[in-house]
Amino acid sequence: MVRVIIYVLVSIFLAIFSKVSAQSNKQSFCDTKEYTQFDFWIGNWKVYNEEGSLLGTNKVVKMTNACAIQENWESKNSNSKGTSYNYFNNKDNSWNQIWIDNKGGILRLKGKFEKGMMVLQSDLTKGEKGVYRDKITWVKQANGSVIQDWVRVDEKGKETKKLFKGIYKK
Repeated sequence: MVRVIIYVLVSIFLAIFSKVSAQSNKQSFCDTKEYTQFDFWIGNWKVYNEEGSLLGTNKVVKMTNACAIQENWESKNSNSKGTSYNYFNNKDNSWNQIWIDNKGGILRLKGKFEKGMMVLQSDLTKGEKGVYRDKITWVKQANGSVIQDWVRVDEKGKETKKLFKGIYKK
């Protein structure tokens, strides 16, 4: 009788252990296709302008406690520093970014990953020279670098001003 009880308990333990082990080997929720579309931006970067001058550094990390990517920017030539949080919203299938810097600047962007590009833009904003959106595009290059273009566009989507172009190199 004791042997039967021990046998049953061992069998139950092994069944539970194998189920837990199988679950732990499954892909993490944050590692599914949609949540990894912006992973090409993860890394420790030096950021250059088109002329090859160093603009600053950017440490972009995948957060281990959330399905998000954190950016940590530091300008070389000014005292500009900032952080963004980037996340995929599975309720509306959009990518989102909130940027906050050390000068009180805040930027909220929303968009999609399409055709190998992450394209995010702000809501329409009324400024001194009319209504505009901030639009930022990130594109991974064949050599592993990433190009980030930040432009201002009017309400029809026409570019009115180039704000930043950074070439990210690891």
